[in-house]
Amino acid sequence: MSSPYPSLFRSEEMSLVQLYIPSEVSHDTISELAEMGNFQFKDLNPTVTSFQRPFTSRLRRLGEMSRRIRLFHNQITAVVPPLGIPPLSAVPPFTTVGPRAQNAFDELDDKLKEHERRLNEMNKSWEELGKRKGELEEKKWVLRETAGFFNEAEHRHTEIRTSFDEGDDRTALLEHAAEFGTLPGEGISGGFDLEFVSGTIERHRMPTFERILWRVLRGNLYMNYSEIEEPFVDPISGKETYKDVFIIFAHGPELLTKIRKVAESMGGTLYNIDSSQDKRADSLRETSARLEDVDQILFNMSQTRRVELSKIAEGIEAWKDAVRREEEIYKTLNLLSYDQGRKTLVAEGWCPTRDITAIQLGLRRAVDTAGTSVPAILSELRTHQTPPTFHRTDKFTEGFQTIIDSYGMATYQEVNPGIFAVITFPFLFAVMFGDIGHGILAFLAASVMILYEKKLLKSGLDEITSTFFFGRYIIVLMGAFSIFTGFMYNDIFSKSLSIWQSGWEFPHEAGAVVAKATGNVYPFGLDPGWHGAENGLIFTNSYKMKMSIILGVIHMSFAIFLQVPNHIHFKKPLNIYAEFIPQILFMWSIFGYLVVCIIYKWSIDWSQSSSAPPGLLNMLIYMFLSPGTIEPGTQLYAGQGFVQVVLLMIAMVCVPWMLCLKPYMLWREHQKIVGQGYGQIGSGEDAQDGEGRQPEEEDEVGNSVAPNEGGEEHGFEMGDVIIHQVIHTIEFCLGCISNTASYLRLWALSLAHAQLSEVLYDMTISGAFTTKAGLIGQSIYIFAMFAMWFFLTIAILCVMEGLSAFLHALRLHWVEANGKHYMAGGYAFTPLSFAIPEDDETA
Repeated sequence: MSSPYPSLFRSEEMSLVQLYIPSEVSHDTISELAEMGNFQFKDLNPTVTSFQRPFTSRLRRLGEMSRRIRLFHNQITAVVPPLGIPPLSAVPPFTTVGPRAQNAFDELDDKLKEHERRLNEMNKSWEELGKRKGELEEKKWVLRETAGFFNEAEHRHTEIRTSFDEGDDRTALLEHAAEFGTLPGEGISGGFDLEFVSGTIERHRMPTFERILWRVLRGNLYMNYSEIEEPFVDPISGKETYKDVFIIFAHGPELLTKIRKVAESMGGTLYNIDSSQDKRADSLRETSARLEDVDQILFNMSQTRRVELSKIAEGIEAWKDAVRREEEIYKTLNLLSYDQGRKTLVAEGWCPTRDITAIQLGLRRAVDTAGTSVPAILSELRTHQTPPTFHRTDKFTEGFQTIIDSYGMATYQEVNPGIFAVITFPFLFAVMFGDIGHGILAFLAASVMILYEKKLLKSGLDEITSTFFFGRYIIVLMGAFSIFTGFMYNDIFSKSLSIWQSGWEFPHEAGAVVAKATGNVYPFGLDPGWHGAENGLIFTNSYKMKMSIILGVIHMSFAIFLQVPNHIHFKKPLNIYAEFIPQILFMWSIFGYLVVCIIYKWSIDWSQSSSAPPGLLNMLIYMFLSPGTIEPGTQLYAGQGFVQVVLLMIAMVCVPWMLCLKPYMLWREHQKIVGQGYGQIGSGEDAQDGEGRQPEEEDEVGNSVAPNEGGEEHGFEMGDVIIHQVIHTIEFCLGCISNTASYLRLWALSLAHAQLSEVLYDMTISGAFTTKAGLIGQSIYIFAMFAMWFFLTIAILCVMEGLSAFLHALRLHWVEANGKHYMAGGYAFTPLSFAIPEDDETA
């Protein structure tokens, strides 16, 4: 009997359900189940290819509709200035269920086709006119540049002619004739009848173009070119291209033909330009007039296109959502099988047992929506299959459960460590991050995200901000626990608080400062007298190191104890006395003893003792090296040698206990089965429990595994069992040592965080208080140093150090704790749902 209240202690109880859905209500039934989001469909046609499934043609049609919507969305977002797309909540709902749903989608398909046709025509005309505009602009630039060249040549021709008339420098006359092929007094294209080729070419190709022409024509040419300042924009890709105008003079049709071929091979565009000044002027005026006409047409077309896109933008979000839902429905319908006899669709799937009643109500609502009177029939099946794992979370527990699921999905109905991580994760983080000030900053930042979470969700967050927003409840608890551990460390922004009277006083004697005990006991946290003391770092090092060992042993012991409810639930009593008991005895006979010694050592006033306090690390080492012998400097209490020998013997007995007992018991059980003449037990209804599920099988070492759905039987292999148990035993024994040492990261990161905070304060604000720069100068300096200190505190101590402590706390939960009890052999419950994932919303 399932509890009426959801719990994270174990995953939800799941049921395998079969649905008989009449064909006329199949669409609306699947839609209603997707709205509820609590039913995971199974594929009943695993051998049928996607092309042979009955609704593939409908999915192709929906795929085309989805493609058109994406095309429209891309064109809407590319418009400058961009068009506003109303949110889905502001758009009238689109009919997706009911008798008129099919007609609505047919009408939408026709509408999308018409919009696409009109946009394609406009886009095609836009591209053609854009290309025509580019050609006219290029020709305009060619006419301008060639006109400027001929005008310059004419001006030089006039100067040389004047010089010749005055009897000056016949050498200049010869140079002119060699350059332009004309004699003074002749036309610019007369004389030697030099012809020319003009056009445009991309700027980066001009040097190569010039070298090729020089080699091909062997220098028999005169070439001039100039740069076009404005770039040319491709109407299709929008790419900007810079070009140059060239004009090349050569003699003879063969040379001109070679020039044209080379220019065309390098992507140049050639234009026929007349050498007559009047014709060039007429051509320029004609080109400018045609360019103005093209610009006017493009402007009108852009307005028409913008109006068309505005109409599409009004309903595109509703269309997108409707098509997405329809695709999900028909993909699900392809998973169903068709019962020819009953003329119905048969569906199977998993759902939470507590939601079966709600699903039945949803099936009735689907019948009312479809306007028929024949509802779908629901029946619960008895099965040997392992159900999926589903933890019902809310916005508070979702982040913590995600941390555990990232390590591995829990086996069905095993103890879920996510419920304990709600406390242990932020607490272990706070042990490394303990500072009152930094904890307050983290707590306030998370509180703001919680208070304004609805506004932040609507505003749209980037990837980094959304990550922090998703973990806002984790951060608020991490901040709260950091405030608590900050009071324990008595540390606020590298300073201490003197809330109560300190247990130490510092009277000045003979010019020296000597600490004296006052007899007071600081009631909570670290005494502020340790702050700034010469041996303060030594004391806090010892305190935090021992505290990390204590917390680590407690955390790992708790993880080992979580094996017990798993073994009881899965009915594996062998694992309790063959694994759990020796493991917890091994752990506490060594490291539990160390924890007891640490606490006992703390309870003694060594200032009143006749002996020096012993070193616990050496004591633990000599406990193994010389059992029963107490080395000098390791004596903690009377009878210590005998106690340590007993504990060491217990630890040594636990190793063969873990190694041999379980394989032996499994072998004996197998021999009994073989002796009675049975092969494999576990098939048939006798092997099912009272709730219609087959109890999960054990592998050779008793671990819970999913039953083989294919019906394939596995024999008992003693060699495999022994090898697996040897590996498991060695892993646990070595893991106890390495994992306990791993918890020293609590001490290391806490020390690093405190020291870095102190260094940052000394390098910024502390120096500003002691500077001598006048009242105004010192005030400005203090303000500047405070701004720098606050920025670096947020950036380094809160963000970077916070992320570092977060990752280390993650490691302690994933490896040191979960490795002791978490099987993580399940698969996630993935129900059909119309809910849009957050990643898709921000995409």
